[in-house]
Amino acid sequence: VQLQASGGGLVQAGGSLRLSCAASGRTFSSYAMGWFRQAPGKEREFVAAINWSGGSTNHAGSVKGRFTISRDNAKNTVYLQMNSLKPEDTAVYYCAAKRGMAPVSIAGVYDYWGQGTQVTVSS
Repeated sequence: VQLQASGGGLVQAGGSLRLSCAASGRTFSSYAMGWFRQAPGKEREFVAAINWSGGSTNHAGSVKGRFTISRDNAKNTVYLQMNSLKPEDTAVYYCAAKRGMAPVSIAGVYDYWGQGTQVTVSS
């Protein structure tokens, strides 16, 4: 599986962005998907994950109520809608895919990673 993340950019605090992650391959619907982020000088952290069908999601406490993960299996794409952005959301955002259905928050269990897309939130 190859993953291509897009949609990052520069936005003012309080603004919104929608990230997309397009996956290659015909078995996209058999993978759970996740979004992670890494800010300069910090470790990669979990943002959100979604199971194979989209029926179960998991969001980090720091983004709950502001970010929403979703997927469209017909388009082999997973999305991250980010609202009410804060300067502390500034990071490189990565999408990832894992075999199996559960929306897991642990980066180490993901099998495939995209290249990342930069999100910068100005105050």
